[in-house]
Amino acid sequence: MSKDVIIVGAGPSALTAAIYLSREDVDTTLYERGVVGGMAAITDQIDNYPGFAEGVTGMKLASELQQQAERFGAKIEYGDVMELKQVDGELELTIDGQSVHAKSVLLATGSNHRKLGVPGEDELYGRGVHYCATCDGAFYRDKNLIVVGGGNSAVQEAIFLTRYASHIDLLVRSKLRASDILQKDLQKYVDDGKITVHVGATTDEIIVKDDKFYGVKSTQNGEQKEFTADGLFVFIGLIPNTQFLANSDVELDLGGHIITDEHLHTNIPGVFASGDVRSGATMQIASAVGEGAVAALQIREYLQEKAREE
Repeated sequence: MSKDVIIVGAGPSALTAAIYLSREDVDTTLYERGVVGGMAAITDQIDNYPGFAEGVTGMKLASELQQQAERFGAKIEYGDVMELKQVDGELELTIDGQSVHAKSVLLATGSNHRKLGVPGEDELYGRGVHYCATCDGAFYRDKNLIVVGGGNSAVQEAIFLTRYASHIDLLVRSKLRASDILQKDLQKYVDDGKITVHVGATTDEIIVKDDKFYGVKSTQNGEQKEFTADGLFVFIGLIPNTQFLANSDVELDLGGHIITDEHLHTNIPGVFASGDVRSGATMQIASAVGEGAVAALQIREYLQEKAREE
């Protein structure tokens, strides 16, 4: 028995599509391997999402989206989608080792944090090396931290971490690329001595002592340096969650994002993509939500056409 729609992922784009589809009585099931709400759910404060004059926490926005989707009948399941392929004119997904069939699929798996790729990083993941300030920042109350990155996320998360840390060294590989408003906010913490910005500082290696995080080796303007701290938070960009499509026929761009047409349809009949995982995405929650709505309308139209053909 094939499901009408399987949505892979449960971030803002996926949940919006689920709201639109299930509200029209389309049988809709979402599969999420991590946190419902995706990256949005672990964002401390969202200030640029329309309709919230004072901003909204990521967790609250994710919770409201989930409740709305479930109110209309969408089903959210936890499971790791490992493969997607076409079998006898149907779409077959392998989820936690089990085969599940669907008439249509929306790929809305979003993105994940990019890693530094330096020695010591993987070994200390979760015990000194982190990628989520709202998840792990509270472990470092009155401690010293290192934050790596120079974009909006790095600056925003560094500011957030000042709630806990006594001091933060912000290592910026080239130059600060954060928005002007965030850089102005950052300057307040620099002036207060809470954050020190090191421009032109690479992160070459993680220093481990007694099997614990100790600091990082860095090169700044050609000079070798060591920064010591109690923990490291890395915010150097995002990579699309498309590894499970490695053996599928879904077309990806050079960065691993899913290629779609203007209707969010991939090169595989019945397979759509929306949100941060899609090639050309703006990496903004508002646009991801909009794409989720568009994808839902396109999927409904596809299912209606398919039913007429049968």
